[in-house]
Amino acid sequence: MGHIELRDLDDDDLDAVFEMMRDSAGLRMAAFTAADPDDRAAFDEWMTRHRFSPEVSMFVVTEDGGFAGTAAAFSVDGDREVTYWIARHAWGRGVATEALRILVSREPERPLFARVAAHNAASLAVLTKVGFTEVSRDVDFAPGVGHDVEEIVLVLVPTLE
Repeated sequence: MGHIELRDLDDDDLDAVFEMMRDSAGLRMAAFTAADPDDRAAFDEWMTRHRFSPEVSMFVVTEDGGFAGTAAAFSVDGDREVTYWIARHAWGRGVATEALRILVSREPERPLFARVAAHNAASLAVLTKVGFTEVSRDVDFAPGVGHDVEEIVLVLVPTLE
């Protein structure tokens, strides 16, 4: 693993993010994805809506200055959640864990939630390493795999001093 940083997402990143979110292996791991990952117009509309929302903090993950994925924090029904998507070329080297640690350090609100498809053992391991613990499971349709998938909801609670 190289030097990992989070920086603000800008227009020049959109092509790389779009391509990353179309990767077949990434779609299977994430499972809960866009209905049509090849629909660039829908992607651009989704990105515009989220990039300029006061409820969303969206970042590019870089490894040694190069694109390695995205990470974000957002609010849903009053709860703060985090998410990340790491490009396949950066898998298995600790990039996701370090990116999530940085993101969590920037998000003061607790509890902080995250969701992961139950079959995504690597992402579940990342969340656990950073201190998230499972609070519930549910089954819902996952466009990335085309069928119902079990989703695990995890929480990071305040640490006791």
